[in-house]
Amino acid sequence: MKRVVITGAGTINALGHNVADTLDAFREGRCGIGPLDMQDVDRLAVKIGAQVRGFETEGLFNRQQMSLYDRFTQFTLVAAREAIAQSGLEFHGDLSAKSGVVLGNSGGGMTTLDANYRTVYEDGKNRVHPFVVPKLMNNAAASHVSMEFNLKGPSFTVASACASSNHAMAQAFQMVKSGMAPVMITGGSESMLCFGGVKAWEGLRVMSKDACRPFSANRNGMVQGEGAGIFVFEEYHHARARGAEILAEVAGFAMSSDAADIVMPSKQGASRAIAGALADAKLNPSDVGYINAHGTGTAANDKTECAAVADVFGAHADNLMISSTKSMHGHLIGGTGAVELLAGIMALREGVIAPTIGYEEHDPECALDVVPNEARDAKVDAVLSNAFAFGGLNAVIALRKV
Repeated sequence: MKRVVITGAGTINALGHNVADTLDAFREGRCGIGPLDMQDVDRLAVKIGAQVRGFETEGLFNRQQMSLYDRFTQFTLVAAREAIAQSGLEFHGDLSAKSGVVLGNSGGGMTTLDANYRTVYEDGKNRVHPFVVPKLMNNAAASHVSMEFNLKGPSFTVASACASSNHAMAQAFQMVKSGMAPVMITGGSESMLCFGGVKAWEGLRVMSKDACRPFSANRNGMVQGEGAGIFVFEEYHHARARGAEILAEVAGFAMSSDAADIVMPSKQGASRAIAGALADAKLNPSDVGYINAHGTGTAANDKTECAAVADVFGAHADNLMISSTKSMHGHLIGGTGAVELLAGIMALREGVIAPTIGYEEHDPECALDVVPNEARDAKVDAVLSNAFAFGGLNAVIALRKV
């Protein structure tokens, strides 16, 4: 089996329109959550979110492209351009034929869907734009990335709710590891911050109306975000041969299913995914210094995740740093694991651990080192990134320093 490394990263999210600005926000513990700016916000019970602000499409996409690109696709392409530019790769010939795209997404073109429901039901019109279907389909972003960068290998989208990005990156990892593809573009995106998207999530009663406070005893729910995180996964010797800068090695991955409840998390399912990732990466528990937690800020998720970490790591759990960057950029649902992987790369490359901001009260059921409120300098050689989704779908990625 081949080694897999990351040679490019790109993002746009509520903290920044690129990787550098996002990492600055992680270091500063800056919050991207604020009042929602959208149509009919007065009809929502939840009026906060981590929106991408100041995003102008002029100069990024032409008029014809805009007729085909939902907001989640726009985010994906912006992040993909950054990641591929950093990698220095150009896709021609055999490299083009074998390289592909695997992305995670849960809601698809929710803003397009919302706007066209208004057109039909509220405005009473009998026609919608002929490109509504190709604009809202979940695989739109993956398809447009493949077309823009001439990627003719395996390309598809994974939809597994909040674990979508981690599952997608795992598929990309396995393809490069097995020799199926020398390079895969992977990650995920989401844009559900429209009236219909937020209203649907309100019905679950898991949303906070004031702040995201993972692991804090007074936490009261998650806060939605939007954006994209995209990475270039490349075979190690291929990257070395062309002198590419390596950001981190993808060391291992595991996934599990709770097979228990559609919304309530299971400690056993999470534990099996965490332990499986360690085994796949050939890491001992003591090798891991940091975990980017799923850490949604809901009562059930946070205590279950902490119990799973304690179960797998035993005595070493007390030496681990574990933080939730959702406290800053919100929960990007299908795209969240991709943006969070940036915190793992930052920990390995810069020795900076992103904090869990908004932490106010100790919770004995979350009695781990959650890096409260301020970033921390610490040398780590291996990290995990957790994703646990509705439906009981768990996906954990292990990274190591190269």
